[in-house]
Amino acid sequence: MTVERGVAGGTRSDGATAFGLVVVLWMAGLGASGQFAKISVIFPMVQAAYPGSGASLGFVVSALSLLGVGLGLVAGLIAVQIGYRRMLLGGLMLGAAMSLLQSLMLPLPVMLVSRVVEGLSHLAIIVAAPTLIAEVTALRHRPAAMTLWSTFFAVSFAAVAVLGVPLARAYGPGAVFAAHGLYMLVIAALLSGRLPRRSRTADRQPLRLATVLARHVQVYRSPFVAAPAIGWLFYTLAFVSLLTVLPGFFAAEIQSLAAGTLPLASIAISMTVGVALMRMVPPIHVVVLGFGLALAAVIAMAIWPGVLWPCVALMGALGLVQGASFAAVPQLNPSAEARALGNGAMAQTGNLGNTLGTPVVLLAIEAFGYGGLIGFAAACFGAGIAVHLLLMRARRRA
Repeated sequence: MTVERGVAGGTRSDGATAFGLVVVLWMAGLGASGQFAKISVIFPMVQAAYPGSGASLGFVVSALSLLGVGLGLVAGLIAVQIGYRRMLLGGLMLGAAMSLLQSLMLPLPVMLVSRVVEGLSHLAIIVAAPTLIAEVTALRHRPAAMTLWSTFFAVSFAAVAVLGVPLARAYGPGAVFAAHGLYMLVIAALLSGRLPRRSRTADRQPLRLATVLARHVQVYRSPFVAAPAIGWLFYTLAFVSLLTVLPGFFAAEIQSLAAGTLPLASIAISMTVGVALMRMVPPIHVVVLGFGLALAAVIAMAIWPGVLWPCVALMGALGLVQGASFAAVPQLNPSAEARALGNGAMAQTGNLGNTLGTPVVLLAIEAFGYGGLIGFAAACFGAGIAVHLLLMRARRRA
């Protein structure tokens, strides 16, 4: 298989879109992001359940990201081998099993092992589900469908904050883990009879180490498959880290307002302005526009420190990057195999960005204060623009 382009077999170029199935696949994404949210959102209660655990408890959160850094693209390769339906259902079932096991509030070493295993489930879902969404969506609806998919992380965190926190307060963290496991089982049941069985590929080469390494080189040299993922690295470096640290730079009376408003601005712009723009211009152009507007917002943040509206504008601009990056995967890669590799690469670079972003921005702030935050954000968005322009030139040459 050539990763740059492929025959659009199994995709709906001008047929009907399975809207109901798209929504259920998006709900599978909510379950995948819930694997982070079910611990992060109730972390103080998890800490109370493991007294004396200290900093080691942080690995309960980060284990999923660390696996994704190493195995994101491998997950895409496995999806190509075994089929997207099988991979998604297997990921949901494995995730359900781990959550139900965790509901027993296991000893910390066993809990850590279960989170490593759960990382495999997370990768399976975030690679297979968006690939399947592209398969069951008509071309004219694909930008909106992929933009909907891109909201799964923020929506899941909001849902756990609304529903999971009261549940944990009433019955303990184990109840949240159990509810998450049952949710994953329900989604697997809803999808088992509806997913297209034709999503299996004929490319069944053995996954030897040499093959995996060669595919990494092949994918990241492709200006088609790698482009969304490389831009995604700079988005994820900035997005979660800025959401984490920005509220601390506001006056105490508006910190809570900022923490709630910033992610909502990203979702709102992504689902409205982003979808409208992608009806007129290719998704990659929307990504570049989003990075450019984000860079302009950073300049405004430097001029007006501590003011909320430039930060809201920044997150709105990043909403354009968010939705259009996922939409760019099927737009640049007509074959399902290439899309699976593209989604796997996005999982890999996204986990790398999530892992490194917050520590790096904290180091920048420690060294240079607010100016360090501004410089970090400007470097991320400027690099995002630069790499996409370079990759556009490479695609024109190809």
